[in-house]
Amino acid sequence: MDSKPLVSTILIFLNAAPFIEEAIQSVFAQRYDGWELLLVDDGSTDGSIAIAQRYAAQHPGNVRYLEHENHRNRGMSASRNLGINHAQGTYIAFLDADDVWLPHKLEEQVAILESQPEAAMIYGRTQIWHSWTGKPRDRDRDFFYALGVPADTLIRPPTLFLLLLENKAQTPTTCNMVVRRTVFEEIGGFEESFRGMYEDQAFCTKIFLKAPVFVADAYWARYRQHAESCGAVAGESVAYHAGRLPLLTWMETYLAGEGIDSDSEAWQALQRALWWAHHPRWSRLHSALWHFVGTIKERWRR
Repeated sequence: MDSKPLVSTILIFLNAAPFIEEAIQSVFAQRYDGWELLLVDDGSTDGSIAIAQRYAAQHPGNVRYLEHENHRNRGMSASRNLGINHAQGTYIAFLDADDVWLPHKLEEQVAILESQPEAAMIYGRTQIWHSWTGKPRDRDRDFFYALGVPADTLIRPPTLFLLLLENKAQTPTTCNMVVRRTVFEEIGGFEESFRGMYEDQAFCTKIFLKAPVFVADAYWARYRQHAESCGAVAGESVAYHAGRLPLLTWMETYLAGEGIDSDSEAWQALQRALWWAHHPRWSRLHSALWHFVGTIKERWRR
């Protein structure tokens, strides 16, 4: 371990007793052994506290248990920031208590980051994981979102930000990304005003506008789908665009604060996204029209 960069893994949890041990075990199963695990409790009241504290007691050299003052619930962003503030690693990785890593994740990601000194962050493909239930109806529901960019290459600003606004690329799931520690010193941590939904997109916005990101054509993590997962509360169409408005409004303030010119491609793309968010029913009509046109074109081609 002494010759390897240390990876600080920040695993946040809130009442995650059914899943947290599987998540922890996926870290212990890594072929790369240069890691520390910070278990950050966001005010749990179930058995996940005992599970996390047991691992910290049994593995004091690798695992630490953290919680907010007075065992408060402060949200996902504040919990990730608490872990970052206590992290000692060269690289920072994230994992939620209901997701899991594949054994080769850290080994391959660290190797790429070491070979790509310009990359502020790396991410790859995440399996949208339904089959964990073992139920026949979920067996064939797993899938991967399209990356939206050429794979295995360095993507420079503001390409990923533009694709994020247009929802044309996979948003890097937190369970898949690894970020250089120095990046947090330059752009800060997660935005604590986002307690749940869009906290990852707000954070990625700050990176996508500032630094190159390596996007890999590799499968490294599983994002568990269930009724209580954060992504499950995101709706479709009207609800989706209206729900994005707080994120887009924050983006507008952030871009202005960073001095990004109103004539820039990033600013113009954000204004278009804000228009759709303010007019979600027109957005639904627009999406339906494009789907219809695409269907007609495909039938004509056939």
